[in-house]
Amino acid sequence: MIKRHDGDPPVAHGPSVAAIPPWASSGGKRTQLLSKEERSRLAVIASIVRFKKGEEIYREGDRAEAVFNIISGVVKSCKTMPDKTERIFAFLFADDLVGLAKEGVYVNTTKAVTALTAYRIPVSALESRLRKDAALEFHVICKLCHELRETQRHALLLGRKSALARVAMFLQLIENHQTASRESAHQLHLPMNRSDIAAYLGISLEAVSRTFRALRHRGVISFNGKHYVRVTNHGQLEMLAGNGAREEKGDGTDG
Repeated sequence: MIKRHDGDPPVAHGPSVAAIPPWASSGGKRTQLLSKEERSRLAVIASIVRFKKGEEIYREGDRAEAVFNIISGVVKSCKTMPDKTERIFAFLFADDLVGLAKEGVYVNTTKAVTALTAYRIPVSALESRLRKDAALEFHVICKLCHELRETQRHALLLGRKSALARVAMFLQLIENHQTASRESAHQLHLPMNRSDIAAYLGISLEAVSRTFRALRHRGVISFNGKHYVRVTNHGQLEMLAGNGAREEKGDGTDG
């Protein structure tokens, strides 16, 4: 069952949905898709919920009663595989929508990677609102197009043959996300732990650790604590993300 933490009423500005527009130029920046009026109308049907770090938002197979719009924090969308390992399909951030469903049930499990605050929007109320508001429906479609592009990037990442290439491309994805969100990319914030990174990249935890050490040894990255990474050689990172299968031979980072 979904664990709810309904507290404060929705704030005035309402849910926020941002994405790189599919049919307009934005210079690679995520833009706010909703007008003030649309956000206010969604605020009427939304409530604010909070989750602790590591807490489950909903579980695969639960009845899909609501869509969540992240205000702050990070969510992972995952599935437990037959061998009991966890596979992560996506990390979701502020202004993202969470609640992928099929035939009325959630298709994945979602958990809070960090402390999380989000809008909870009942599906029935959202469906009714979308049927009455063509512009809002269009903006939701734009967001879904953005999420489809992110899913394609993840599929491309998993197609890389080496751990070095996968980790390098992952760091690029985080950097691109921060840039698109108009955040500073001077250093990359990695709120997820290395086990989550491994589950997202489809490699072992040991391979992730070895690869980070290899990148640091090569002078490609430096660390500032556990969750902050600075890219010190963008050209090398780009080369490794594109040609990691050849570069990694002999590095011992296959995973």
